[in-house]
This record gives sequence, C-alpha cells and structure tokens, in this order.
Amino acid sequence: MKSVGIVAEYNPFHNGHLYHVQAAKRLSQSDVTIAVMSGNFLQRGEPALVSKWSRTKMALQSGVDIVIELPYAFAVQKAEVFAHGAIFLLNAMKCSGICFGSESGDIQQFIHTLSFMNDKKTEYDKHIRMFIKQGISYPSALALAYQELGPDSRSVDLSTPNNILGYHYVYAAAEINPRLNFYTIQRKSAGYHDESFSDATIASATSIRKSLNAHGNLSEIQAYIPHETLANLHQYSSDFAQFHIWEDYWPYLQYRLLSMNKEELREIYEVEEGLENRLIKAAHSADNFHSFMKAIKTKRYTWTRLQRLCVHILTNTRKTTIHALDKSPQYARLLGMSSIGREYLNQIKKELPIPLVSKLSAYENNMLMLDIRAADVYAHGLAEPYRRKLLAFEYRQPPIFNNA
Repeated sequence: MKSVGIVAEYNPFHNGHLYHVQAAKRLSQSDVTIAVMSGNFLQRGEPALVSKWSRTKMALQSGVDIVIELPYAFAVQKAEVFAHGAIFLLNAMKCSGICFGSESGDIQQFIHTLSFMNDKKTEYDKHIRMFIKQGISYPSALALAYQELGPDSRSVDLSTPNNILGYHYVYAAAEINPRLNFYTIQRKSAGYHDESFSDATIASATSIRKSLNAHGNLSEIQAYIPHETLANLHQYSSDFAQFHIWEDYWPYLQYRLLSMNKEELREIYEVEEGLENRLIKAAHSADNFHSFMKAIKTKRYTWTRLQRLCVHILTNTRKTTIHALDKSPQYARLLGMSSIGREYLNQIKKELPIPLVSKLSAYENNMLMLDIRAADVYAHGLAEPYRRKLLAFEYRQPPIFNNA
C-alpha cells in the first residue's frame, strides 16, 4: 500500500483541510493518508480549540486514515524544528510522499529555492546575524536575509506563512530522506492569518476560531466546516461546556510568573536576553492575557514567539529539558486510524525505525513525559468535573478507530 503524509493542526478541521486531504491522495495516487498532527498546544503558541482526541475524530471522519501526534518538543517550536519533527515522523511511517498547502502552489519553486539557499548558505547566515544584531525579530531577519541574496523568479516567496513551512518541509526531507516526493496545493480564497470570512465555503482556521470566540455560535461557521467537524464541536461543547482559549490559562500563567524569581524564569526554554524582567513586570499589571501580551510585545519578538514562550512557562519546560532530548522524535504516538489505516499499520509495523505507541503505560520516555505534562496543563483550562474527565483521556483513551 502507498501512503502520503500531511502535516496538520486541524484547529479545527475545515473545508480547506478536506480539499487538502482529497488532493493529497489524488496527486500522489496513494491508498493511505497519514496526518502528523500537533497535540493540545500548537506551533503558534496557542491552546487548541478542542482536544487532540476530538480533532483526531474530525480528521478520521473526513478521510484521513492514520493520525500520529507531533510531540510537544516539536509542536511548540519555530518552523525549522516543527518541520523537522513532522517530516521525520512521516518518513518513519513509510510515507512515499508529502503534500502541503502553500501560497505558491508550484513545487518546483521550493526545489529550486532549496538548491539556491544551499549555494548561498554562508552569505545567508551572515545576513541573518546582521539583522538580528539590529534588533529585528528572527522571522523578519530570515525574510530580509533571503531578499538580500537576490532570489530570482523561479524562487518561492518566503514572506508568506505556508511557503515558509513548505520550504522547511523540503529542507528537512533533504536531510532525512531525499527520496521523498513532494506535492503542493495552492491555498485559495483564505490566507493562513485571515481573520474574516471572504468566501462562501472556504475560510482560515484563524477566522473560524475568531468568529466562534466572538459569537459562541456554531451556526456562524457551519458553511466553512464539514458536517463531521460541526458534530464534533457540538459534542465537545456538550461534554466539556467550553472551548479552549488563552484567557482560560491566564490565571495559571500569572501565578507562575508572580511566584518565580528571575533566576528560575531564565531557566525556562526561550526566555532570553532579559525577557524575564519584562514578563514579571507585565504580570503584575495585566488584567488578562491579551493585555499581558500587548505589554511584553517588542519589535524583536513576534507575538507567536512570545506565545510559545508562555506555553513553556505554563508547562515548566526548561532549557535543560529540551537540550537533553534527542533532535528527532523517538516514538510515533498513534491517536487514531481507519480500517484502511489499520491494514497499512499491520503491513509496516515490523519495519518501523521507532516504537509505535498506542498505550501510555507500555512506553516510558522523557520526550513523552513532556506530552503528558502538556495534556495535564491543557485539561486545567477547564472547570471541574470536566478537567478530570479530559485528563483521563490521556491515560485511558486507546487509538480512535473509524470503521466508516
């Protein structure tokens, strides 16, 4: 059986994701679609709207055959680390190809850019260091350094979010397995960061979450999501009485900041260059998470980078912990599968280079402990008895099986 890989967050699964799943299988002529999906905290440093288990159901009911969790150590990270973890897992799962969405829509642009950047690496790194010394944020420094190299018309535009991730997927594959095939589909109608609806049926996950948080009415977003997603969102709201947003975690974050001294805070992953002073000062005066973020935001640090830092504070993820971990995922945690997915796993399981984890009690690992801690913190965004109910899923929920 032939499989194609997808890197996803599904926050939540919408019509654009459905098109992506269908196109990935069609373009690659694959029998099986495997999604590596972030867990309960995401790459932009946000809690997922609903749990990884609910998002796994959405994916399986909409055509994905296997869902593997991207470990916390890679999910809540900058693009390079996020991409490496995801591509490593898809390669370990024996995918013959990977399909991603991009603003470009032309895979040859990514391949050309990879070659171009390899030739210009020394010059590129020099420009990055120069721009960072000027106080420019890391993502902006990368974009400016790229422009300094003078990319030609065959190169991809690395100023847009999906193109950036796509480039890092291709870059990671060149190191992990150059034989991986790549396919890309062009994002249309809705951009990654779009906050409003501009199309009849396609909207970004950002605009869907914003509408849901603002109005709390699922009918406002039903045109943009498959009916399976709508049903799962209704079920989650019924089961847990709310969706997850950053403000639910603000009291815990504020407490952590006010109870830590500067030395302790400096030990947290991504707390650098005196940020601990700014964080503690803002924690004393801010009334909510949004006002806290506005107080700590600077030109040098993006909103996304600071949100990731806040997640690491919440989960007490220290520099020493991350630096001691292996640079690639050490296991593949199975969240769910279809009947075709189960058949595929039975076919490849003896060839897997890393353990396939379907039961927490059967496997111990420091990287996995971070996932468990993140799940515990995520559950604390809910009130009791919902908190305990959600946390129980982490230990008792077997991989979800969709027999449809």
